[in-house]
Amino acid sequence: MRLWRPLSRLALCIGTSFAALTGQLAPAHAAESCTGLAQHVELSCQSWTDINAQLQAGTRTIIIPIGGTEQSGPFIGVGKHNVRALALADIVANTVGQTLVAPVIAYVPEGSTTPRTSHMRFPGTISVPPTVFTGLLQGAAESFRVQGFHNIIFLGDHGGYQSLMTETAQTLNKRWKGTAYALAATSYYEAVPNAFADALRAKGYGADVGKHAELSDTSLMLAVDPSLVHSDALRHASKPTTADGVYGGDPRPATAALGQIGTSLQIQAGVAAIQSFKEKHP
Repeated sequence: MRLWRPLSRLALCIGTSFAALTGQLAPAHAAESCTGLAQHVELSCQSWTDINAQLQAGTRTIIIPIGGTEQSGPFIGVGKHNVRALALADIVANTVGQTLVAPVIAYVPEGSTTPRTSHMRFPGTISVPPTVFTGLLQGAAESFRVQGFHNIIFLGDHGGYQSLMTETAQTLNKRWKGTAYALAATSYYEAVPNAFADALRAKGYGADVGKHAELSDTSLMLAVDPSLVHSDALRHASKPTTADGVYGGDPRPATAALGQIGTSLQIQAGVAAIQSFKEKHP
């Protein structure tokens, strides 16, 4: 299981027992550990016969969580989006019901390599061309369609590829002509720069909210897995700048409690988007 104890209060926020959601906890980096919630919803934890039995029992929805490997300033690990995308997708899938979660996609467009632009200016970032990314999404989605999945959900934790997710879903829906349906659940990501940012401003943190690796980003990471945050260094740091890879705002006031507001909003948005989509495509 890839969730950490700070998410316990998040579970209460969405009206579900945390123990029921997670079972036995394990650190986020006991990766590929099929315990707790992961054992029940993650595709990687199932045998092919397990998956076939679920299909026969009516499971027709699968979430493809999309992360990204990018710099997030001096205080957050480059795997931030991957850990968050998978952990929150697990809860979304469990809440929706009869839904599985595919392995997280960690290789996404992050800027040019020649010349080095955007996050590629910093060591540790991995970037692929947009055509490679959309091809990967299409290939994964098509794999699930032919196996019998009816609703394929793209759940992306990073803003840079949201439009590519949407375009890919539109392409697939035209191609499939009703044999299956794809959804880019963009409201899951949009909850962060919109509802979560508004909530932080309402609490008096307006000056600390930026666009990347700042208060909201760091708080979200503390809520999901604090081991990816260099908290001691952060507490003693001067305010980071764009030269450090922090774009606007200030990460130093970040707390797990603030992050739980954002993760709860993301989960609610993801669940609502999928439930609405399934009602339209039963």
